[in-house]
Amino acid sequence: MRLVVVGNGPVGQRLVDAVRERDSDRRWQITVLAEERYPAYDRVALTSYLGGRTAAELGVVPAGCYDDRDAVLHLGDPAAAIDRAARTVTTAAGRVVGYDALVLATGSAPFVPPLPGADLPGCFVYRTLDDLDAIRRCMAWARTGIVVGGGLLGLEAVGALHGMGLDTQVVEMAPRLMPVQVDEAGGHVLRRHIEALHVTVHTGTRTERIEPAGRGLRLVVAGGEPLEADLLVFSAGVRPRDALARDAGLARGPRGGVLVDAACRTADDAVYAVGECAAVDGMTYGLVAPGFAMAEVVADRLLGGPAQFPGADMSTKLKLLGVDVASFGDAHAATPGALELVYSDQVAGTYAKLVVTDDARVLLGGILVGDASAYASLRPLVGAELGGPPERLLLPAGLTGATPDLPAAAQVCSCHAVTRADLVTAIRTGGLRDVAAVKACTRAGTGCGSCVPLLKRVLTECGVTPSRALCEHFDHSRAELFDIVRVTGIRTFSQLVAAHGRGRGCDLCKPMVASILASLGGGPILAGEQAALQDTNDHFLANIQKDGTYSVVPRIPGGEITPERLIVIGEVARDFGLYTKITGGQRIDLFGARVEQLPAIWRRLTDAGMESGHAYGKALRTVKSCVGQTWCRYGVQDSTTLAIDLELRYRGLRAPHKLKGGVSGCARECAEARGKDFGIIATEAGWNLYLGGNGGFTPRHAELFAPDLDTGSLVRTLDRFLMYYVRTADRLQRTAAWIEAMDGGLDQLRRVIVDDVLGICADLDAAMAAHVASYRDEWADTLADPERVGRFVSFVNAPAEHDGGVAFVTERGQPRPARPGERVLIDLEVVRR
Repeated sequence: MRLVVVGNGPVGQRLVDAVRERDSDRRWQITVLAEERYPAYDRVALTSYLGGRTAAELGVVPAGCYDDRDAVLHLGDPAAAIDRAARTVTTAAGRVVGYDALVLATGSAPFVPPLPGADLPGCFVYRTLDDLDAIRRCMAWARTGIVVGGGLLGLEAVGALHGMGLDTQVVEMAPRLMPVQVDEAGGHVLRRHIEALHVTVHTGTRTERIEPAGRGLRLVVAGGEPLEADLLVFSAGVRPRDALARDAGLARGPRGGVLVDAACRTADDAVYAVGECAAVDGMTYGLVAPGFAMAEVVADRLLGGPAQFPGADMSTKLKLLGVDVASFGDAHAATPGALELVYSDQVAGTYAKLVVTDDARVLLGGILVGDASAYASLRPLVGAELGGPPERLLLPAGLTGATPDLPAAAQVCSCHAVTRADLVTAIRTGGLRDVAAVKACTRAGTGCGSCVPLLKRVLTECGVTPSRALCEHFDHSRAELFDIVRVTGIRTFSQLVAAHGRGRGCDLCKPMVASILASLGGGPILAGEQAALQDTNDHFLANIQKDGTYSVVPRIPGGEITPERLIVIGEVARDFGLYTKITGGQRIDLFGARVEQLPAIWRRLTDAGMESGHAYGKALRTVKSCVGQTWCRYGVQDSTTLAIDLELRYRGLRAPHKLKGGVSGCARECAEARGKDFGIIATEAGWNLYLGGNGGFTPRHAELFAPDLDTGSLVRTLDRFLMYYVRTADRLQRTAAWIEAMDGGLDQLRRVIVDDVLGICADLDAAMAAHVASYRDEWADTLADPERVGRFVSFVNAPAEHDGGVAFVTERGQPRPARPGERVLIDLEVVRR
């Protein structure tokens, strides 16, 4: 049988996935007609595309989904007409596809107010990757922007423009921001947060027309001064895309959308509709979770099931410009007799409201602004007996998680309709031991992610206590061992394993303890017992390569280097016959050095004023920079100086994993700062600080942690971030994974290192000050100790000029290791002479 799906957004793709999961006999041959040139991607995360994520990274199509003949995806060829009598769909390219069942998943289109001038150059909508590409091209010269629409989608667009460094204004016709999700008081708190970010807010403002204004635009508003900007984005809601159904003679809902019943089926038994284009019993839904539920219903129906649309959970939780906002259940107390309980903290900038029945026994809904950490626990309780006074859920102690037990039927994950009972069954029958396993088994937590804290809670309630032991020699985690060493003053591995472990250690715990001792000022890493703990790279203060030789990377802070030092590096490479490569971190890597040559190479470099770049260690590597306002016509701050200062401040800092930073002098982001553990982007008012990015096997973009910081506040915040990470992260845990694993994520991190809720900020400041004051170059330290220098031999009894049998060939004028069977074309010793 032939199934045609019109549209390849997240809901259309979810339908395809659901059918293929159920249809083990492959009864349905699926054809998907997609208007966009990209396969389905996560529209909820659309803003991150402007921050540097790619279309592939946003993609939601499972690998191999369209690799066989049972499912075919046609990109860039939308459906143009439906012939219901012939049961065919004709595409824009003229392709005619027959169907036995047709599912419309055409989504919605952005609403553009019918204003004169709305089609002028510089006016954009905010809906697809192509829309964002157009906005990004304009941002190459734009400095200011206006967003028309202060709802959920509008504030997403505001966040994108603001994050790219534009001076941004938002215009909303309603008397408050996010009028659908929050009430008047919540809107007031939200507005204060957003205005604190130097975003200008205009509420209760009606737009009249748009006019050209030089290279930019002028927005004329009723009863006020015109607003001017370089670009304008319409993000004022969406409308169902139902034209295809209308032209095919299918009925529509009273407010648009393809009219369907509880089975998501139209009056034509062969035609279904799902997602934002569907009007289930006349009601349309603009969230992804109801669309996923519809997709599951249709998949079940196509395979003979009785499923019906269960209604929609319209709850939302999101972070807009760094501000938590959540709304769930009957947030506006529309239920007859409903009562409201409100807690507002103007100092902290938080607002919380719970709506309960007239007897205060059943939770109906709520609103959270500024701190939505309680959302995951409160939303599943909607409709449930509270079993106690509702105010205990509202006051700060309650907002930290003091909630009653969840009923078995409580829906923990609304995106995928997973109840607490489903989770408990999966955990107990499947032997699931962690959140990742629960996600893989149940899909819970793989949608918006807001239920992840509850997954941890249910795991704990099921008696799952994942082991924190580092290895068989220590029952403690890395963070616990760090505190033990810090508090007790233990200075050697032998002391630590004798007092708090067992055995003689292993390749896991020895280097890790060595890193802890180095982080706490335990002296040179090659001194005394410390030397025996290091792995190969740290043991020789260089990176071992595949042929057994080593690479040497001198520090070049911020990528800035004098001609004299550049000449020295070139002379060293020439005299020792080293392969030379400029790295992505703005340094120069010298490959092919033998162990016994390392001290001589270091001597030449340190005599010229250079030092170790710590490319071999789990430590700060680089702080990459652009040239900033010193040279660049777009730069707004001195990014080079800041990058150099930070790299020199944090050099030698030993950590659970390598650390990288970046500083960009403007929103064009030439230093790729958001791909680093800490990234800094200049603004007219100061510096935006981003935390938790990395490249590598699982790339992540850093998230905005604090906007428009002055330099002193920026450095103080970074000091605390790095020291808190060094103290508490697990072994080999990057900052991104550390933040993701932290209950509360960035919000909790902000409470710790900005609000000082744990009372440790002074201690973190002192620890960083001690590191800066005690820094010593590891190359220079080693060269000053003849005993340590004597260890740098390939073999214990090897002669000083022993070459270890390493063979090289010439390629593009430089030496490289010979491959197996390759004729050696040069004599390495001749090259070096």
